[in-house]
Amino acid sequence: MRVGITGHRGLGPDVEQRVRAMLEAAVSAYDAAELVGVSCIADGPDAWFAEAVLRHGGRLEVIVPAGEYRAGLPVWHHATYDALLGRAVHVHETGLAASDSGAHMAGSEILVGISDEVLAVWDGKPARGYGGNADVVAHAERSGTPVRVLWPEGATR
Repeated sequence: MRVGITGHRGLGPDVEQRVRAMLEAAVSAYDAAELVGVSCIADGPDAWFAEAVLRHGGRLEVIVPAGEYRAGLPVWHHATYDALLGRAVHVHETGLAASDSGAHMAGSEILVGISDEVLAVWDGKPARGYGGNADVVAHAERSGTPVRVLWPEGATR
């Protein structure tokens, strides 16, 4: 069972704590022997999900949206990104160089395409820019990939 993740970055500490708990609960419901988490491993829900999958005993596949992707992530996240990338059983690349919204959406399209289900840490609002969570959810729905939204009641970003 391949399960992909998309989610809002930059969540506040209270929302982060609640989302981490929701991700742990979602991951623990899968059979660890059959679970493959699919993630772009950005800071926030992407990385939290990947860590939960590995703790649960599942395997991790990573999507790298662009050659410059890591450089566009916060410096404080680089060690986590590198560690998760090093634990991936497979790495999928878009072949694009610039880490822009088009590359991020291309990476998300690969993620949706290889996933049996997508978990979306999403507030249900429109994307703030092309390739945001709303676009990923819409692409998954058009593709027939089931989406399960995880968002704490009353939370804001």
